[in-house]
Amino acid sequence: MTTPTPPALLIAGHGTRDDAGAEAFRDFVRELGRRHPELPVAGGFIELSPPPLGDAVTELVERGARRFAAVPLMLVSAGHAKGDIPAALAREKERHPGISYTYGRPLGPHPALLRVLERRLDEALRGTDGDRSEVTVLLVGRGSTDPDANAEVFKASRLLWEGRGYAGVETAFVSLAAPDVPSGLDRCVRLGARRIVVLPYFLFTGILPDRVRRQTEDWAAAHPDVEVRSADVIGPEPELLDLVMERYEEAAGGMVRMNCDSCVYRIALPGFEDKVGLPQQPHFHPDDDGHHHGHHHGGHAHEHAH
Repeated sequence: MTTPTPPALLIAGHGTRDDAGAEAFRDFVRELGRRHPELPVAGGFIELSPPPLGDAVTELVERGARRFAAVPLMLVSAGHAKGDIPAALAREKERHPGISYTYGRPLGPHPALLRVLERRLDEALRGTDGDRSEVTVLLVGRGSTDPDANAEVFKASRLLWEGRGYAGVETAFVSLAAPDVPSGLDRCVRLGARRIVVLPYFLFTGILPDRVRRQTEDWAAAHPDVEVRSADVIGPEPELLDLVMERYEEAAGGMVRMNCDSCVYRIALPGFEDKVGLPQQPHFHPDDDGHHHGHHHGGHAHEHAH
């Protein structure tokens, strides 16, 4: 009896107009391929950066793959993970008759990533006096019009705080959701903070993490009585590489359990009742281009493996 060939690994990225951020993603995909020569591995973006996700699927098909496990390289399940990637994969099934795929979970919050975030905080505090009990952390997420996605960032903040001894961990967003970075820093001060580390909840560098750092520097310049430091993004750490493979194995083994308990496309949440059951439509998300755009993530009726 022959062992069935494992599905190929398809990595789906958000996309960024920042060349360094896009190259970090591509390097990460190449490193996954080097670490797992037994698997066909490819990755592509939903928007803004080459290669597009469709090119990654074509590459894998040309290498003989017919089954895929797709893993979104994203920290939270917002519009891209819930709608755009499934819609793109549905299109690829039409372009390549006979292929099939399973779909993995977003990455966070996961204990391995929390360990990396803790390491980033330690790096930002290196060379300073005092202990963690004097440090307030402001975790800054991407921000979404999806309340479930924003709630996941708050969940990450709480999990980062538990058991690590910081004075507190507060939450802010760099786009599309409140509180923004200056408001989050104001809140930290009102709660008594005098030493703050702003921690970007992003995998790689890009337009939005750069914006977080600039806004932090501007706020700090206007508040010289408060010590404010900026931490780095998560980056291509071994923990992240291992976590992607964990998500791959879940998807390949049919063990994915998505969170639908607070999803606006299934549950009538206050203020979002009109989104329930809307048809899934892929669309353009311009909030990473360095400008503020008011767009919304309506039109997703996402498919989960239950």
